[in-house]
Amino acid sequence: MKKRIVFALVALTAIVAVFAAPAFRVGLVTDVGGIDDKSFNQGTWEGIKRFATENKLVVGTDVKYLQSTAEADYVPNLSTFADEGLDLIVAPGFLFEKAMGEVADQYPTQKLLIIDSVVNKPNVASAVFAEHEGSFLVGVAAGMQAKKAKKNMVGFVGGMQFPLIEKFQAGFEQGVKAVDPKITVLVDYAGDFGNPGKGQALAVKQFNAGAYIIFHAAGGTGNGVIKEAKERSQKGDIRWAIGVDKDQYADGVYGTKSAVLTSMMKRVDVAAHDVAVLTMAGKFPGGQVLVFNVKNKGVSIPATNPNLSKDIIAKIADYEKQIASGKLVVSEIPAKK
Repeated sequence: MKKRIVFALVALTAIVAVFAAPAFRVGLVTDVGGIDDKSFNQGTWEGIKRFATENKLVVGTDVKYLQSTAEADYVPNLSTFADEGLDLIVAPGFLFEKAMGEVADQYPTQKLLIIDSVVNKPNVASAVFAEHEGSFLVGVAAGMQAKKAKKNMVGFVGGMQFPLIEKFQAGFEQGVKAVDPKITVLVDYAGDFGNPGKGQALAVKQFNAGAYIIFHAAGGTGNGVIKEAKERSQKGDIRWAIGVDKDQYADGVYGTKSAVLTSMMKRVDVAAHDVAVLTMAGKFPGGQVLVFNVKNKGVSIPATNPNLSKDIIAKIADYEKQIASGKLVVSEIPAKK
């Protein structure tokens, strides 16, 4: 009789242990743009939240984030989550490269994902994007829209001038020139990813110089570009902005219209979501570089584009096929002026 009781207790303990097992936990550390930058950080967080919903995880407990207000916060924030023993820590942005390498060494068993850069560590998965390919597509949109309006100038505003952001510039310029080599592309860098005021000031500069459309690759700074396009359009001086990382159409809404022509979507949400799924399944791609491009839909324009005409959408689809097949190769390096 006593043996039966012991066996019953053991079985009950095992059942309780199963149901009491800690949930899978994911932490996101933002860069200086913040969680609601309407761009890179926000897109990554949306992918993590989608993963949480699919797996009945609690946002704020099982999946959570820490915001960085300066680069000096990166290592402490990553370390805070590592000390908590989270199953996966995600850091979006190439600015995390040094901090991620340092934390990976300090916590060799911690699974880490860096988006937008490569950290060659066995406990780090790296997700990178063919930004130049997606930017080519919105360059085509800008070029065709400008020609329809009989305009011959567009602009590009980058956050900080690094090779990564220059890939956006390079692809955009090539897309514009593929439509019309005579269209001028103005280029400015803000030196900041979290300064909407600086973004708006650069938009004022380019619009005043004659730019009809501005493509930004500047995170939170780019919100100022969209704001300026919206304010001018509200007053009847129609100007356009092109969003980045996620569909920013809603950010340009005024009345029943939007000043956002289209957006170059980097599916950072897909990268964060998919790596979380792999990690939860015991297939964490540590030491691997995952490439998201036009061919695998890692970069694209939104599925719905109210401001693009059918002929522009068709032309973009044609270029997508050419890029995916390898017939058209887009350079990652801006042309020398």
